[in-house]
Amino acid sequence: MATGRLGVEETLGALNAALGLGGPLWFKETRARHLRARDFLAPRRALEARFGAEQVPEPVVSAVASLQGPGVAPVQRCVPTPAGLALQLQRPAVFERVLGSVAAYVVPAAPSSPGPRVILHCPALRCAPCTLRLSQLRAILVADHLARVLRAHGVSVHQAPATWDPHLQTFLQQLRVEWPVAPRRTATATLRSRVLAEQTSSSGGEVLPPNVLGRVCLKELIEQGPSAGYDRNLDHCLVTEDLLCTLAELQEAVHNCREDSSPGLARPSDCSVDSCVVVHVVSCEEEFQQQKADLLWRKLDEQAPRRQKHLVCGPVRVVGGARTLTAPEYYKLRLAQACKASALKRGGDLARDPAWADISQSLSVATVKFEMLSTAPQSQLLLTLADSVSTKGTKSGTFVMYNCARLATLFESYKRSMAQGLYPAFPPVSSLDFSLLRDEGEWLLLFNSVLPFPDLLSQAAGLAYAAPGRHIAARTETICRFLVQLSMDVSSYYNRVHILGVSTQQERGPGDQPGTGGREGTQRISAVGPSSFSSRSPGHTSLVRCLLACSFCGLCAECCMLAWPCWASPR
Repeated sequence: MATGRLGVEETLGALNAALGLGGPLWFKETRARHLRARDFLAPRRALEARFGAEQVPEPVVSAVASLQGPGVAPVQRCVPTPAGLALQLQRPAVFERVLGSVAAYVVPAAPSSPGPRVILHCPALRCAPCTLRLSQLRAILVADHLARVLRAHGVSVHQAPATWDPHLQTFLQQLRVEWPVAPRRTATATLRSRVLAEQTSSSGGEVLPPNVLGRVCLKELIEQGPSAGYDRNLDHCLVTEDLLCTLAELQEAVHNCREDSSPGLARPSDCSVDSCVVVHVVSCEEEFQQQKADLLWRKLDEQAPRRQKHLVCGPVRVVGGARTLTAPEYYKLRLAQACKASALKRGGDLARDPAWADISQSLSVATVKFEMLSTAPQSQLLLTLADSVSTKGTKSGTFVMYNCARLATLFESYKRSMAQGLYPAFPPVSSLDFSLLRDEGEWLLLFNSVLPFPDLLSQAAGLAYAAPGRHIAARTETICRFLVQLSMDVSSYYNRVHILGVSTQQERGPGDQPGTGGREGTQRISAVGPSSFSSRSPGHTSLVRCLLACSFCGLCAECCMLAWPCWASPR
C-alpha cells in the first residue's frame, strides 16, 4: 500500500502543472450533485482560452490521467465533458490511503520554513471580569483560538499578560480558555527613568495631572517610523504607572520568547530583535490606547520588536435588546438557556443531576464560542440574545456538539456490545474492502472534510506577519464553518445509514437478549452472526471512526484547536 499523506493542494498543483504554462485552471468540486460524476474540473471556457477553440490536446489529457507524485491522489479517469475537463479519483484507493493513516490527517501540513515566534497580547485580560465588555470577551476568545491554531502548526507562542485576578481566572476556566497565570509584577524602574528623562528634556516645567509620571512626544515616531495605519492624532502620550506595567509585561514576554527552546516547535535560527512578532488582539474600543502603548514601547525600549501587528476585533451589537450585558452576564444567560433546554428535554429531575449540569455548561460554552468566533474577527458581530441553545438549528456550536455526542454514543454502544459478545473486535483497517464504500455521502464526508482538513488548519494559522501596515487579519470563522458543514453532512449520513450491523441475538428482540440501546440498537436490518458485521458495516464504521478522530476528537484531544474537550463528553 502506498504511504504518505494525500493533499488537495498537492493534487491541484500537479493538475495545473500538467496543463502547461499559465495560471491555475483546476478547482475541487464540493457539491454532492457534481461529485457524483467528477472530483476536479478544469472549466471549458478556461481551457478554450488556454488551448484555443480546439479540444485539449490528447497528450495533455493522457498526462493528467496518469498523474502521480508525492501527495497526489490517484486518478481514475480524465475525460472531456461539456463542462470542461472532468477528473475522477480512484475512490477506493483514496479511502484506503486516508483511513489507513488517520493520524496524519488531524495535524496541519508542515510549514515550508520556520516562522517567527509569536507573542499574543490581549489587553482585555487586565480588566476585572465584572467590567468585561462583550467586545473584550470576543478579543479574549480570538486570542485563545489563535494560540491553539499556531501551536498546532508548530509555532512557538507566548501569551501576555499573565492573569493575576482569581475572579478572572475562574471565569476563563469556565470558558475553557487556557491562559498563563502569574502574580502581578511591577518591575518598571528602568522604564520610569526613561520617561522622566524624556519629561525633563521636553516639558519646560509643565504641571502634570495627578497620577501621571510624564508626557512623552510620539509625533516623531508617526512621522519617521513604520507608521502606516496609526492615528495621526497620536502626538503625545500621558504615561501612568499602569501603562508602564503593561510595557514591563510585554518586555518580559519578549524576553521569554527569545529564550524559548521548547522541543518540537518551529523557530528561526537567531534570537535577534526580528525573531519574534507581537500580535496585539484588541477590541475596537481599545485600539487607540493600544496604538499609544505600541508607540511608547518603541520610544522607550530600543529592543522592542520591530514587527508589531494589531488584530482589531469589530464591535459586538446586541440585536433586539437595549440593555448592555457584561461578559459574565452574557455567559450566565447562555448557561441558564442551556439548563432550561436540558430540563425541557430530559425532565427537571434529570436536569439537576451533576452530570447534566456539566453538559449544560458545555453547551453554553460551545454556544458562546461559536457566536464569538463564527464571524470574521474584523467584522461587526450581531448577537441575538433569544434562546439559541438548541440542537434544531444547524448554525451553532450546540448543533456541532450534538452530532459529536451522537458519534460518541455510537462508539460507546459498540464497545459495550462488544464486551457483551454481541459484536466482534473491530477488524484492522488493512483487512477492509474499501470498494464497499459506494454511498455518495461517504465520499462527500471524506473528500470535503477529512482530506482537506490539514490544509484548513494550515490556512487558519496563516497570519500575514510580513504584510505592510499595522493591521493583521485572522479567519476564525473558517473552522466554525467547516465544523457546521461537517456536522450537517454527518447528520444527513447518520440519519440514512445504519452504521453498525445488528447481531442475531439483537434481531431476536428484547425478550431474548438486550440490544445496544439507542438508534443503533433498535433499528432492524438483515441479521448477521454474533461474531460478524454486516457486509458494509466495517467500512461504514471505519469512516465514522475516521471522521470522529479527524474532525471532532482531533480538534480537542490532539490539535487542541478550539479547546472544547466537552465536545466528546455529552452522552
